[in-house]
Amino acid sequence: MISLRSLLLLALLSIGCRAAAQPRVIAHRGYWMAPGAAQNSLASFVKADSIGCYGAEFDVWMTADDKLVVNHDRIYPGTEIHMERARCRDIVRIELPNGERLPTLDAYLATAAAHPAIRLVLELKCHATPERESRAAAKIVRALKRYGLAERTDLISFSFHACCALRKLLPEANILYLTGDRTPQQIADAGLSGIDYHTQVLDEHPEWIEEAHALGLEVNVWTVNDEKQMRRFIARGVDYITTDCPEVLQRLLREAE
Repeated sequence: MISLRSLLLLALLSIGCRAAAQPRVIAHRGYWMAPGAAQNSLASFVKADSIGCYGAEFDVWMTADDKLVVNHDRIYPGTEIHMERARCRDIVRIELPNGERLPTLDAYLATAAAHPAIRLVLELKCHATPERESRAAAKIVRALKRYGLAERTDLISFSFHACCALRKLLPEANILYLTGDRTPQQIADAGLSGIDYHTQVLDEHPEWIEEAHALGLEVNVWTVNDEKQMRRFIARGVDYITTDCPEVLQRLLREAE
């Protein structure tokens, strides 16, 4: 029988091992700052893979005709095209700054399937109603399974409802909540995998990093582009850092080895 002292020592060793591990690099909206790329473009995903990022984050909307497209803003900048109110055929005519057309989720996943070394970090955007979020979640899960990518994809959302809907559909997936208004204990109680909070939230509640780890949750922080902030969160032992500047973060991680 294992003594209480032994259990405590094992727990401390586990915490020490976690703290020693370096954060993994997530390219925010792909490595879109690289030449020839654009936010949420197919090129941004490929370029994130080419420099060895752990994952590439991207954003998904469901259109008026229930198709899935990859874009960040609800209304595409410089247009009146609303992701939830426009039809897919009109949305995919949008030309991105790098010359690509705005991608469907199918196009994005087909590209991802051809680059097996990098994980996908899929953000389900907050939609007009919980019903639309649930429908979008179901469509996303079907698409991930169709391309054989369900096990390679982490799922995130600012909508707690969307996170819970995704959890019901994918019981084993990594699902992290973005908004920052719930404690690690509340996240654990909901059966989610971790917290994915803004730098300001984790600066205001640095204790949440240790609390999350003690509960077996993962911690991501976004969007960290300043070197001083990067060093701070590396030292705090977060599991992931999401950044627009992945090569800068990779350099700092090499220096910290």
